[in-house]
Amino acid sequence: MLRGKCPRCRTGNIYPSTLKGWLGWMHDSCPSCGLRFLRETGYFLGAMYISYGLGVLTILPVAIVLAVVVEWPLWAVLTVAMIQTVVFMPLFFRYSRIIWLHMDQVIDPR
Repeated sequence: MLRGKCPRCRTGNIYPSTLKGWLGWMHDSCPSCGLRFLRETGYFLGAMYISYGLGVLTILPVAIVLAVVVEWPLWAVLTVAMIQTVVFMPLFFRYSRIIWLHMDQVIDPR
């Protein structure tokens, strides 16, 4: 999962290794085994929940530490949280889809 490989054959890349892949463009199907990644319209809706969870797990602890332990003012804590969100969102978008594909392959293999 961490390397972004196909959930069925584990050799083909889900995303191209170019800048296009980091901007969210993914292959329609696995280059190695042909598994279709986008099965239907709205297929990656569940990946939004995973992305939200990743955001909460990484941004909320930092905000709590800054607000409670370091005692920063609220505007500073919110600024750091916003910067974290903007920086990590492309990574969360990419890996939430990869996690969703792997979870779906376990539940409903094709």
